[in-house]
Amino acid sequence: SSSTSQQGNFRLNFNFNNTSSTAADLPIVSQLIERGYLVDSNKWLKKKGFLRVGQEILSEIIKTLKADKLGMHETHFTGSGDTVEENSKRYEFGNEISNIHINSTIRNYIERKTKNNYKPVEFPLDINYEDLEIYETIEEIQVATVYCIDLSSTMKYSSMYNDLSRIEAAKRALWSLYILNKKFFPLDSIYLLGFGSVASKIDTFDIPFLKTFETNSDFLHYTNYQAAYRLAKKILKKNGAKNKRIVMITDGHPSACFIDNTNEKERISKQRPYSHFYIPDQKELSPQYSKQNNIQLEIKDKQIVYLCYRYRQIDQYIGEQTIKEAKKIFNEGINIDTIMVSEDDTLLDFINELAKSVNGKSIYINPKDIDKILIKDYLSNKKKKIRK
Repeated sequence: SSSTSQQGNFRLNFNFNNTSSTAADLPIVSQLIERGYLVDSNKWLKKKGFLRVGQEILSEIIKTLKADKLGMHETHFTGSGDTVEENSKRYEFGNEISNIHINSTIRNYIERKTKNNYKPVEFPLDINYEDLEIYETIEEIQVATVYCIDLSSTMKYSSMYNDLSRIEAAKRALWSLYILNKKFFPLDSIYLLGFGSVASKIDTFDIPFLKTFETNSDFLHYTNYQAAYRLAKKILKKNGAKNKRIVMITDGHPSACFIDNTNEKERISKQRPYSHFYIPDQKELSPQYSKQNNIQLEIKDKQIVYLCYRYRQIDQYIGEQTIKEAKKIFNEGINIDTIMVSEDDTLLDFINELAKSVNGKSIYINPKDIDKILIKDYLSNKKKKIRK
């Protein structure tokens, strides 16, 4: 027998054929707890359950994709780890001799010996370097990617085309992406962080429990791209991969940025008397949000955050600082792409300007398509191989 859990368009099957007769009489939730998928606590999904549900989500997404439509983008470096292909090529000095293609090598020898005369082939074969042929190899691209998910308050809203909210759609996408990475591309590294007015590194297994920041006096519900960039850079600096990438997943324009010195604060205050500045308190906020949102906020001591939200407009200073930060990271060899999950296209000019400044991509999508877009984007990066 099997049990089915269904929400919206998502269908999850659990097979209980091997369940004992006693356990089979228990409620479904109790059976899932007994089989190690769930646990009776706030974080109710155990690692085993996380992996199983993620696999089901990934399988569902993969069925909707057509591999021949995947896009490609250039990768500048190659990592270690060769994959042998069926094709072969002539040996060149410096090639790995262990990849010798025996059949092609013998064929080359015979062709050379019989080209001008028809003497019988004798053993042992007198093979020369010109006869040698080796398997072609492709060098696997190793990528370290930080996915930055917007946790500002507007991410909790549902789109007009889908029952899932933007945050739930993004969680589903990242969940399946993690499974894809671990199952098929284990040499790659995937990290996850969430950001509002400040940023936080997120444990992968906490994806199901992520929540947006509520609109309150903590002011965490603003959108600070700069906070995401800085934490992502910090994470990637510790990774040895040559190909490093930041992918922003957001539904809105930046409405906050850091002020790195008091002189800058005074200058802004004179130019913009309405300005609002905020200094997050690490001791006060961390215990609260580590418990409620399963995150640990990255807050620099006495860090000043400039807040300015304008409906369908971007504060000039915040926009300039955001692009400046992005350029700084790009110049250090880290690529930046932005995925806009929103039906509102009024802010595309800024996103496109941002992408252009760092030679990146800006992808504008309906929230209901984010799972397919992220998977296709990830596979596109892996599909691009560089021949040696």
